[in-house]
Amino acid sequence: MARERSRRSMNILRRVVASLVFVGLAVIHFLLFKQWMTFVFAALAIGLLWFLEWWWSSKRGNILLAFGGLILGYFVAQLAWNVVNQMVLLTLPQAYQFYFSALLMYLGFFFSYTMKRFSLGGLGIETEEKTCQDLKILDTSVIIDGRIADVAETGFISGVVIIPKFVLNEIQALADSRDPIKRSRARRGLDILNKLKENSTIDLRIISKDFPEIRGVDMKLIALAKELRANIVTNDYNLNKIAKLDDVRILNINDLANALKMVFLPGEEFELDVLKEGKENNQGVGYLPDGTMVVVANGQSYIGRRILVKVTSVLQTSAGRIVFTEVKK
Repeated sequence: MARERSRRSMNILRRVVASLVFVGLAVIHFLLFKQWMTFVFAALAIGLLWFLEWWWSSKRGNILLAFGGLILGYFVAQLAWNVVNQMVLLTLPQAYQFYFSALLMYLGFFFSYTMKRFSLGGLGIETEEKTCQDLKILDTSVIIDGRIADVAETGFISGVVIIPKFVLNEIQALADSRDPIKRSRARRGLDILNKLKENSTIDLRIISKDFPEIRGVDMKLIALAKELRANIVTNDYNLNKIAKLDDVRILNINDLANALKMVFLPGEEFELDVLKEGKENNQGVGYLPDGTMVVVANGQSYIGRRILVKVTSVLQTSAGRIVFTEVKK
């Protein structure tokens, strides 16, 4: 809210300064030519300036583009002034050209400075620096994984969520696959997209932007993320590594899941259902509610029972976390 108030204050200050410039031009013109109409012309210019700024919501833009608009406004003003003088029967005083040029130069500067939008597939996405980090691009792996819908329901993912058309094409190809497992996962991914579409906390957008010169969905995702300055949400290990090399931020659902798993220290105790045998002799294996594997030394005889175990060590692997315990007598 404070940032929004500051932005509005700067907008008003800019309009006041521009208005004072027109008033100053009117005073100078009156002192030189003694024409009261100069104040009427200045008032009309100020009114038009405030109306156009109110009508066109201001955004941050590119300063180089703004100066380009300033120069363009000057040339347009010169051309328009000559056209007006030729079309009207009454020749306008040459001094009024200062107002006309100043107004068009200001408007050229303002609109060029504030207009920084681009459209992908007919869908406008603002690239303002303060909002670009809210853009998130979903890849195929995170969609067919399914957990993204539950994460979005909790509100941990919000804002604009983008799904490129080439990702949808890949999911469609998997849905038509002869492999029953791939086909089932892809169809579940399509169901997940419908759930995301119904989620009110996110703004799901499908864009048709493509990179025909780039081969591979992963490289296209990286190129799109760099162009939009967006984050990629994925579970793909290889995409994670490649994207980091290109300075593209990755949001990995697996990393989030591992961060939320329960942390145990040696000596802590908890109850566990021993479900099956372990790989080593006389071991039992159980699982925590978050899926973490718990290995129980000398726990084979307790299979099918709920027992109290004591943590001896914790092993973190690329596949997840394994907790080693012993039976608490």
